[in-house]
Amino acid sequence: MNSNQLFHFHTINEYHRVAGLPSPAHPLISLVRMEDLNRPVAEESFSLIYDFYSISMKRVKSAKFKYGQQASDFDEGVLFFISPGQVFGMEIEKGVVIERPEGWMLLVHPDFLWGTPLAKSIKQYEYFGYSVNEALYLSEKEETMLNTIVQNIEQEYHANIDRFSQSVIIAQLELLLTYSERFYQRQFITRKIASHEILIKLEDFLTNYFNSGALSQKGLPSVTYIAETLNISPGYLSGLLKSLTGQNTQQHLHNKLIEMAKEKLSTTNLSVSEIAYELGFEHLQSFSKLFKTKTSFSPMEFRHSFN
Repeated sequence: MNSNQLFHFHTINEYHRVAGLPSPAHPLISLVRMEDLNRPVAEESFSLIYDFYSISMKRVKSAKFKYGQQASDFDEGVLFFISPGQVFGMEIEKGVVIERPEGWMLLVHPDFLWGTPLAKSIKQYEYFGYSVNEALYLSEKEETMLNTIVQNIEQEYHANIDRFSQSVIIAQLELLLTYSERFYQRQFITRKIASHEILIKLEDFLTNYFNSGALSQKGLPSVTYIAETLNISPGYLSGLLKSLTGQNTQQHLHNKLIEMAKEKLSTTNLSVSEIAYELGFEHLQSFSKLFKTKTSFSPMEFRHSFN
């Protein structure tokens, strides 16, 4: 593979061929074990795009995986998720030959999910949109549980295919995704230092933004803009906030906005229209509606309660 080259795999069979593997036992789903890869390990950086889902448990020393500008060391075994069309890259320091990766990669083509509820519900698992540096760090027990599930999937598609095969595999795949969701919620709590650092950075950003006058000029910052500023993905930020505070990013923004509105209503002589403008609302009605939804009072009713 050449440096900075982009490789686009349209089918699982195509990936097997390029990776030096035998043709997949099933054209739409495959469990690839890293030790079975026959192509020599690349010595330069490259990027990949799959037209199928990838759930990977990998360990690769001396290399960094990345989406865009986000990179993470993968000396430890971690689980990460790639949806069709995402760009996945590997950076390798010049002159460093990395060891062959360990672990496994479950490849699932969207066509395999066709006609099942998972075809729609898989889009609800937000971790498919997380950056690689937001991968799932598993305990030994959790890793064993997930390894057992993928082994069951492998055994099923290698067995004689019958009318129950797809349903059995889909059930196992849903179990894998549900456990991953549970383990991510655990990670938000147990990786407290990293989680709290993100919250501190978020509060610092919002405080500076709200106090700078940017609200009246630019309006409320978008979730995507905030996430980019914090160097994390929007889905991970909302998932983290919801786990720790019970609110997603948009709800957190609105609550902070309402707290500022309460302060201005109770400590200044600004009119409600002026306050709405300072908080980035083009229309007074929108501000009043949000305020009443959050407090059960209109802005004027809230102000009068202090007089």
